[in-house]
Amino acid sequence: MGIPYEDVVIIRESEKEGEPTVITVNCPDKTGLGCDLCRIILFFGLTIFRGDVSTDGKWCYIVFWVFGKPSTRWLLLKKRLSGACPSCSSASGISFYQTESQPPNPPDVFLLKLSCLDRKGLLHDVTEVLCELELTIKKVKVSTTPDGRVMDLFFITDTRGLLHTKKRQEDTHDNLETVLGVYMLSCDIEKVGPEITVCSRGSTFLPPEITEEMFTLKKHDQHLRESLPFDGVSVTMDNSLSPAHTLVLIVCQDHKGLLYDIMRTLKDYNIQISYGRFTTKTKTECEVDLFIMQDDGKRIVDPVKQGTLCSRLQMELYRPLRVALVSRGPDTELMVANPVELSGKGRPLVFYDITLALKMLNTGIFTAKIGRHIFEDREWEVYRVLLDEGDSLSVTRNMIEEAVRKMLMGWT
Repeated sequence: MGIPYEDVVIIRESEKEGEPTVITVNCPDKTGLGCDLCRIILFFGLTIFRGDVSTDGKWCYIVFWVFGKPSTRWLLLKKRLSGACPSCSSASGISFYQTESQPPNPPDVFLLKLSCLDRKGLLHDVTEVLCELELTIKKVKVSTTPDGRVMDLFFITDTRGLLHTKKRQEDTHDNLETVLGVYMLSCDIEKVGPEITVCSRGSTFLPPEITEEMFTLKKHDQHLRESLPFDGVSVTMDNSLSPAHTLVLIVCQDHKGLLYDIMRTLKDYNIQISYGRFTTKTKTECEVDLFIMQDDGKRIVDPVKQGTLCSRLQMELYRPLRVALVSRGPDTELMVANPVELSGKGRPLVFYDITLALKMLNTGIFTAKIGRHIFEDREWEVYRVLLDEGDSLSVTRNMIEEAVRKMLMGWT
């Protein structure tokens, strides 16, 4: 008999404080499955302490040791992880991967129009509510009027697929009202066409100095050409240990979403992982061993392909997100960029972390925008936040940049 659906993902919560929760995934394999699972784990705010992956190309067995929070919704996490796994059939006693003949339809897009009285931390509090409700922010436009009112426009999708219902909209309204209280003036939700959120391909102006600073690593070009590791990031390949696989050994500093960054890079290159192990050597250093092969079932022997993959992994782990502060006359604009997967999915909780860091610094937000841009044949999700520094003069620009970067990397 095949594995029952409820046993595809098993979560054994920690029994003692300080011990990790163990997540076991046992399902048909597909290229990029590890990336999809790590993205969901990152969305739920969990830290992966250790991981093991093994597959025969048809069936995979994955174990994650994670640390959660008292508020972690484990049952919901199990449901989301199970939904990301390929479907099984046990009709003949054999489970197998049901291939998809065509990609799923894009989710419906809704516009949340929120009018509020301004206060410090308001945007983060709204973002937190939306995340808890599993509403994904695709784009946002926030503006503050001279009379102290804020108009927030959030283009969102619903992981649960229920935002078209009156009850789901009322629940969203009530949750926002509970958190914002008298500061909330109005809240409207309406469905919009997906063309509203189609991202411009380079049509929106980005200053050249910003693209140069955020999207390139010129000072490390020589390292890339010589396949030398970046500071604190070592990526090496070895074909001598397996006749069928290439071993990739990664040693680097730990950060939030580290395993996701590795998995999404391999997914974009259509690389299959046959066996992998992720361990935290110290509080700050991690080691990853991966036995991989190309989509044709062969190991990577071409030195050029090896160098390209090593360089990309080094870059993604050295600077998985780009952070910069730019002067706009007397004002300061915070810009954060992260690469988008070829599947079109962006890194989760980036806007949440940005707004949380600014809230902790007591730094206000005057306007905020999220957009996608193509730079050197690669898509990036760019967050642009114009800061209101009126009441936070004691916070320097270096302090803001450092605080945002640390929050994004999980180093706080």
